[in-house]
Amino acid sequence: MRKITVILLLFFGMAFGQNPIIKDKYTADAAALVYKDSVYLYAGHDVAPNDFNFYKMNEWLVYSSADMIKWQEHKVPLKTNDFKWASGDAWASQVIERDGKFYWYVTVSHATIPGKAIGIGISDSPTGPFKDALGKAFITNDMTTQTKINWDDIDPTVFIDNDGQAYLYWGNTICHYVKLKRNMVETDGQIVTVDLPNYTEAPWIHQHGDWYYLSYACQFPEKIAYAMSRSVTGPWQFKGILNELAGNCNTNHQAIIDFKGKSYFIYHNGSIQPDGGSFRRSVCIDSLYYNEDGTMKRVVMTSEGIQK
Repeated sequence: MRKITVILLLFFGMAFGQNPIIKDKYTADAAALVYKDSVYLYAGHDVAPNDFNFYKMNEWLVYSSADMIKWQEHKVPLKTNDFKWASGDAWASQVIERDGKFYWYVTVSHATIPGKAIGIGISDSPTGPFKDALGKAFITNDMTTQTKINWDDIDPTVFIDNDGQAYLYWGNTICHYVKLKRNMVETDGQIVTVDLPNYTEAPWIHQHGDWYYLSYACQFPEKIAYAMSRSVTGPWQFKGILNELAGNCNTNHQAIIDFKGKSYFIYHNGSIQPDGGSFRRSVCIDSLYYNEDGTMKRVVMTSEGIQK
């Protein structure tokens, strides 16, 4: 009887158990890049032991897929110690391509300036290896003073508009953005704050049709909310909740992409048991749908995930 049960579990697991998409490692804070005919998934690697009630993350991972179902893991492309000025903590990040180069905006802890900071990695390939593009932090905690917390400069998301202008959004409790120069490693103007209801962290900018979308984690435990605009800089119209609490996990961190004619919502939860949870998270993917007026339908989180 036990043998039959195991066979049935394996069968149904292969047929329907697609979420989380990576089951041999804990992965979190996923970002995705559509490049040529593939999607590249970048994630932090949760390695906190069971008795450690906080995040322990020393490196980022990269996976690729041509169909959003089968994922190939590549060699570790970037670690926190690749930034000599950083003291650790491979938190949320995002990669973007420009002029044949790949720029990786990452969150780390700064070794000498108290608080979190944003660094930039650079590579000739979406799978790396990446190296420090500047030899110093790009954004440090002393550059934003609207809040006294030292973890407000986290969760970078980068977007290149139709006119070629690039923008970096980031922040915890307060959302910021700044224009980037063409070289992607220098700011172009002042840092601007964005007023969003119940904003916590994890901004993500994407465009679909004529609309721009700014999604973000709100409240705590976190849901994903979003706002819409006709411009990447706003004004933003709040539209409500996009994704409810992700089970067994206090945080919720999203990426939204279009790929081969379909839209996808990428997030994490703590569903791999017995040890999954808020500090041992797992990336999941479900379909995303739009209404005729451009608003997004609430995401239905599934254990089946994306199916052929």
